[in-house]
Amino acid sequence: MSEKAVEENMTSDAEKRLRSFLESKGEDPRAQPLTPDASAREYFRVPWKGESRIACVYPEPFGGDLPFLDTSALFAEAGLPVAAIIDTGGDEGVVIQEDLGNTSLSHLLQAADESQCEQMIGQAITLIARIQAATNIAFERGSIASKLRFDAEKLGWELDFFLEHFFRSLRNEPLPKSLENDVRGEFTDLAEELEGFSGVLTHRDFHAANLLVGDDGTLRIIDHQDARVGSAAYDLVSLLLDRVTEAPNEGWLAEKRSFLLEERVKAGLEVIDQEDFAYEFDLVAVQRCLKAIGTFSNQAGNFGKIHYTAYIDPMFGIVSGICGKRNRFPAVREMILRYTGK
Repeated sequence: MSEKAVEENMTSDAEKRLRSFLESKGEDPRAQPLTPDASAREYFRVPWKGESRIACVYPEPFGGDLPFLDTSALFAEAGLPVAAIIDTGGDEGVVIQEDLGNTSLSHLLQAADESQCEQMIGQAITLIARIQAATNIAFERGSIASKLRFDAEKLGWELDFFLEHFFRSLRNEPLPKSLENDVRGEFTDLAEELEGFSGVLTHRDFHAANLLVGDDGTLRIIDHQDARVGSAAYDLVSLLLDRVTEAPNEGWLAEKRSFLLEERVKAGLEVIDQEDFAYEFDLVAVQRCLKAIGTFSNQAGNFGKIHYTAYIDPMFGIVSGICGKRNRFPAVREMILRYTGK
C-alpha cells in the first residue's frame, strides 16, 4: 500500500469531508485535529484566508435549521461573546468559525491564584445573567432555544439516562426493583417541580470547559447549540458544581448565588428572593448532578473515558447532602448510600 493510501485509510470520514470542503473553497486542506470532549462532533484547526479558524464537522450533512447556527445568531444579536460564523458547508456537515484559542476557564482555574479564580468566576456569572436577559430576544426571533424547555419530560428523561448508564453501562449492577421504583417516583416529583422554574434562556451546559479565555482575559462562550428555556439557577449549578472533585463550601455557594441575583437586577431582570433561589438552586443541583453522573458513566462505561469517574463520588456527595439538608428524596439518599457508602 502506498504512503498516500495509508494516510487516506487513517483519515476519518469527518476529516475527509472537511478536506473536500476546504478544497472546494480553494483553501489549504490540511487540518489539525483537536481533542473533542463528550461530543459526536469533530473539531479541527484549519488555515482559512491566511488566518486560523476552527472547523466543526457534524456526523451528518445539515440544512439551514442547524441549532448551532440558530443559537449563534441569537447569542450574537444579544451581544454575547460567541465565535463568529465564517462559512458553512451543509452537504459536508462543516461549520467554519472564529478561532477563540486553546485556553479554557477550567484549565485557567487549575493554575490561577484565588483572586484571579474569583474574578473569572464572577465574569462567568455575569455572562449567565446576560444570557437570561436575552430570553425575550430568543422568543422574538423564534429561535429554536425558545421552543425547547426543561419541562418534566426532558428532565425526567435525563434522570432515566442516569439510571441506565450509572447502573448498567458503568456498574452492570441494576438497582433492586423496589428501590428503583421508589427512586423513579421521587424523580417524577423532582422533574414536575423543576418544570415550574423554567422561565429564562439557559446555555444548558455552562461548565468551565465551555468557556474560553481570550488573550485580553475576557470569556467567550462555546458549545451553546443546546440552549433552551430553564431555571434561573441552571447555568449557575453547572458552572459551580459540574466536574468537581470536592464539594464547594456552602458559604461560597451562597455568595455566588447572591452575586447572580445582583447581576440579574443589573441586567433588567426581576428580583428573586434569596431563600427561594437557594431552594431552587438545590433542586436543580440534584437533577443536574445526577444527569452529569449519567453522562460521565456513559462516557466511561461505553467509550472507555475513565477519567470522568473522578467526578462521580463528589457529585453524589453533593446530591446526598442536599437531600439531607432539605429533608427530601429519601430513596435517592438510600440509593447513593448503597453504592457509595456516603
